[in-house]
Amino acid sequence: MSAASTSQYNSVETRPSASLYSKSQQQITENLDSNTSITTVTSPSPAVADCTQKQSPITIFATTFLTIFLAEIGDKTQLSTLLMSAESHSPWVVFVGSAAALITTSLLGVLLGSWIASRLSPKTVEKAAGVMLLLISLMLFWDVIS
Repeated sequence: MSAASTSQYNSVETRPSASLYSKSQQQITENLDSNTSITTVTSPSPAVADCTQKQSPITIFATTFLTIFLAEIGDKTQLSTLLMSAESHSPWVVFVGSAAALITTSLLGVLLGSWIASRLSPKTVEKAAGVMLLLISLMLFWDVIS
């Protein structure tokens, strides 16, 4: 190894930016021919990765709208609204009443969701929601077979 390349590696050891990397990211080896220590600095990884990427409001709106819209097609709420509209012969009044009810229940869901999210981690919320959905599925299955 030439003297120029040895001095280049030694300058890496003394640079202050090299001290910013953790010891696990620095690999120190010895050059057996010249007894000079050489520091190899691997590419740094961020100390804290931003796991929650910000999404645009239109993306959040579209995802929410499509998810709720597809989940509610043929739902008992939609069927109840259909029956009330047919019986009352006042479709606009039924529409306004059902829309107000759905907005109110959605508001309660959002407020409860933000309150829970401020107190629990997202992983805990996901696990709890999964367990609750599993329990509801088992109760519905039990109702069908009995």
